[in-house]
Parts: sequence; C-alpha cells; structure tokens
Amino acid sequence: MKSEYLNIAQIVISIILIVLILLQQRGTALGSAFGQEGGYYATRRGVQKKIFWATVLFGAAFIVLSLLNLIF
Repeated sequence: MKSEYLNIAQIVISIILIVLILLQQRGTALGSAFGQEGGYYATRRGVQKKIFWATVLFGAAFIVLSLLNLIF
C-alpha cells in the first residue's frame, strides 16, 4: 500500500522536475522558451532564480522518494 503511494508521488515529482528542467535554457532568458528573442545574461534573477531553486528542491525530493522506494 505504501509502495503504491510512493510510486505515484515519484511519478508526479518526476513530471514536475522534467517541466522545470525544460523551462531552464542555458544562456537565454525565460522569454525565449516562449518564442521571444533573448540576449545572454550572467546571473539568475526573478523567475529564473525561483525555477532554479524549485528544480533543486524537486530533485532532492525525487532522490529521497527513490531511496524510500528502495527501502520499502
């Protein structure tokens, strides 16, 4: 029973993680993901910074869920 919930949670986290990774484009602004021309920038600001940290958190959650699936 617990394993089923862990599997579903891991699938949901992995889908969210894929979307967050795809939203990050190296060397371009977030607008270029939606078809706008963008220039090069050196630091993450605003939305890009939040997406980066969300990716880190969801990546950590995915690793924890993977370890829990291994244990149970």
